[in-house]
Amino acid sequence: MPTMPSARRSQWPVWLCWLAMVLDGFDLVVLGSVIPTLIKTGDIGFDAVGATFAATISLVGVGLGALFIAPLSDKFGRRKLLIACVAGFSLFTIGVAFAPNVAVFSILRLLAGLGLGACLPAALAYMNDYAPAGSAGKSTTRTMTGYHVGAVATAFLAILVVPDWRLMFVIGGVAGLALLPFLWAKLPESLPEAAPAKVDETTKAATGVAHSTEGKQKTGFRDLLQKPYPLVAVGIGIASFMGLLLVYGLNTWLPQLMAAAGYTVSTGLTLLLVLNLGAVAGLVLAGILADRHGTKKIVLLWFGLSAVFLAILSVKIQSEFLLNAAVFVTGVFVFSSQVLVYAWVSQLFPARLRGTALGFAAGVGRLGAIVGPAVTGTLVAANIAYPAGFYVFAAAGLLAVAALFLVPHQVKSPEPVPAGER
Repeated sequence: MPTMPSARRSQWPVWLCWLAMVLDGFDLVVLGSVIPTLIKTGDIGFDAVGATFAATISLVGVGLGALFIAPLSDKFGRRKLLIACVAGFSLFTIGVAFAPNVAVFSILRLLAGLGLGACLPAALAYMNDYAPAGSAGKSTTRTMTGYHVGAVATAFLAILVVPDWRLMFVIGGVAGLALLPFLWAKLPESLPEAAPAKVDETTKAATGVAHSTEGKQKTGFRDLLQKPYPLVAVGIGIASFMGLLLVYGLNTWLPQLMAAAGYTVSTGLTLLLVLNLGAVAGLVLAGILADRHGTKKIVLLWFGLSAVFLAILSVKIQSEFLLNAAVFVTGVFVFSSQVLVYAWVSQLFPARLRGTALGFAAGVGRLGAIVGPAVTGTLVAANIAYPAGFYVFAAAGLLAVAALFLVPHQVKSPEPVPAGER
């Protein structure tokens, strides 16, 4: 696995990629935190159908960004793509705050999603280029703690700010704009995109990085159709679909599901906060265990336990302490399950395909992110979201377990053909 020499590593890229994930975490939760208010007040024409459409079209943008923009990081470099994505997301998110109706609100969310969809795979590919060998699990999960720290901060902010939903989007957009100067000044280009002439033969031999060969190879989704990758792509794609169905379905609709179960709206927002606190704890634990015991074992265990605890939430819990504990533990397993899929992708594919493979996993997963809120929103509109929504989520966890059995522990990459022999 190509990595940056330790002499070139600093903490700036680590923190900047982490902060980029904080923005992704904001987007994960912000719509779910304002939907109950938008439906209750009917502001700018929102109802349950309009909220479902807005949630769905937002994720269409994120999925398109992951599938078609993220792979450009393998061609043009992670740094340029991250900067462009954060800029686009921030500007369109501020625009959402001034939307006059549901249609404009949804279009702006779609455009913001294009940038954000590419941001996650580009940042994770960067960190796996940058990380020491043998630490893909911890590097991925620790970077993704930013995702859920952002979600926690947004849920907490919603408790303070809602019902002023417009201010939520202004704060998120301004935060992204504030990050841009630091990305521009402090984020170096990752090693696989660095110019080969700057790395001497001794360094190549020591790090195992074949720049001249990898740099000249074209990459794209067609590479994922060549042996030995098709079976891997199918298993990873299904698992990522189910994983993001859970992540976005829960974060978009958990407050409303809890309201349908008879809990108060404030309790639902608090549980959204607790859910994402559990996610942060789960990410730290999952990364350590994955590097120690193998990513496949841990991701299978994590998805299986997610299904169990989601099924438990279908039963109304009278004790406030037990309810918060159950939601916290559910968060531990649900969200780090999906992140472990990303960590495994980073291990299974070579550096020249890492951005493309992560974009594929995230893009197919975003289809699940679209289906999750859409299905749950349909159940909400039909007044059967509780407990049926939790049964749907538990089934998704079990399907992810089944799909990941298809994927081998390791994949031997085909040997690249030397430039002179092509």
